[in-house]
Amino acid sequence: MRTNHLSAKGGLTSFCAHGSRLIIAAVFLFSGFVKAVDPLGTVYKIEDYLKAFATMSGDWVMSLLPLATTAAACLILVECVLGVLLLFDVRTGWTSWLALLFYLVMTPLTLWIALTNPVSDCGCFGDAVVLTNWQTFWKNIVLLALVITLLCTKNRLHTHWSRRAELSFLAGTVIAVLALMGWTQTHLPLIDFRPYKIGNNIPELMEGGKPDVYDYVFIYEKDGVQQEFTADRTPSKEEGWTYIDRKDILVEKGVEAPIHDFELTRLEDGEDITDDILSSAEPVTLIVMYDIRKSDKALTRKILDLVRANTGKVYILTGSGSEDIEEWLSQPSVTRSDILPQVEQAVCTADPVMLKTIVRANPGVMVVQNGIITDKYNLQNR
Repeated sequence: MRTNHLSAKGGLTSFCAHGSRLIIAAVFLFSGFVKAVDPLGTVYKIEDYLKAFATMSGDWVMSLLPLATTAAACLILVECVLGVLLLFDVRTGWTSWLALLFYLVMTPLTLWIALTNPVSDCGCFGDAVVLTNWQTFWKNIVLLALVITLLCTKNRLHTHWSRRAELSFLAGTVIAVLALMGWTQTHLPLIDFRPYKIGNNIPELMEGGKPDVYDYVFIYEKDGVQQEFTADRTPSKEEGWTYIDRKDILVEKGVEAPIHDFELTRLEDGEDITDDILSSAEPVTLIVMYDIRKSDKALTRKILDLVRANTGKVYILTGSGSEDIEEWLSQPSVTRSDILPQVEQAVCTADPVMLKTIVRANPGVMVVQNGIITDKYNLQNR
């Protein structure tokens, strides 16, 4: 009887060990993979965090922006490596301690982010699964508990990989992840989780949004006493009340349309050409440079060739200011071009965040016909 009791207890412990290991491995692998297929998205998210932190901690944080690419690559590698090693039960002892260290850092960090809300989307699962900051924190609490469970029960795991096999798992994962990230640098994300993927209808995705619903409370003062009033019963000035302030109370959170910020303005005359582009029966080529200063100047000739080949149906979209645009237009390769007037007329301004979402390249190209995205590519690869 005692033997059966010990056997049942050992079976439960073994189940907890393997269950915790597999769940943690799956989360690490999924999180690492969706970032690895779109590493620029992770870079942009880290940059967003740093910019938000700069408003709270000072401009010195902005000096860390050049490290965003390295930080993104390291984060992706750590998640993928830990995921693979835990999945195949390779060195689970020290891998579990590394996972514990990871969540001991990330859990307090995500708590602080949930409390201060510097950005609305944590970015922990890229654009594949969007979580709020509080959802991310509670997810990390659950995973931290699973890691502790794994550490307490890891003695029930009995796998025996050779040193060569362990090194193969490690090296293979690192090489595969680096190769995948490198490929996306000259192409586009292997899987596009954003609303601007090929085949999507932009006008349709701009519909369906619902605004936030608020109740308004108005604060008035009379004879040194403040009182709150609803919108339908605000007092008049003749009664001796003086308006002080207003409270906006969120009653119902709205729903944002998948595409809510697609708006293009021609620089030359300030005209909004969004509808013209989306209603065009002919293909419209959009050359996207979210930051014209960071665009690859060596690709200027390719941009000029596109403008020349698509007279009247090509636009250069940028989120940069007029000074940066003028500097780009004053390049010798542009000023000496026989199509300089066409280039100047093609420049449009747009929200840089939207441009980053459209295409993960600087410059990148998106082709639209009848409002439908028919093609996207990294100009570096054409």
